[in-house]
Amino acid sequence: MIILACDHAGYKLKEQVKDFFSKENITTIDVGTYSLDSVDYPDYAKLGNEKVLENVNNIGIYFCGTGIGMSIAANRNPKIRAALCMSNKYAELARRHNDANVLVLPGRFMSRVKAIAIIKTFLTTKFDGERHQRRVKKLSK
Repeated sequence: MIILACDHAGYKLKEQVKDFFSKENITTIDVGTYSLDSVDYPDYAKLGNEKVLENVNNIGIYFCGTGIGMSIAANRNPKIRAALCMSNKYAELARRHNDANVLVLPGRFMSRVKAIAIIKTFLTTKFDGERHQRRVKKLSK
């Protein structure tokens, strides 16, 4: 399942991505926020994390203005590996080398087209395992 979370600054891009998923008949769970009204990103990162961790196959996609706040907040949980990705290559390597389970995108600095391209890469790239598994395991300690 794909879990969507955002603050007010990521709301517009989240809605555009949610619309894309809907047109592709891909089900998502949106934990908010649901408007442009100012909210605190740590609250929505926490809600997203709770849903992501319900199933090992869940993937989170979080949005805030720069992506930095959501990344910091999400990574407070040792079972979350959130990666702020500004390109397809970052998304690919976040999955292949870090087994990232949350993609973070900057609502104020990314177009819908670029966001969707990065999301597609993130969702279709598999973890390489092997030497990377040892490193990822250390992150949860």
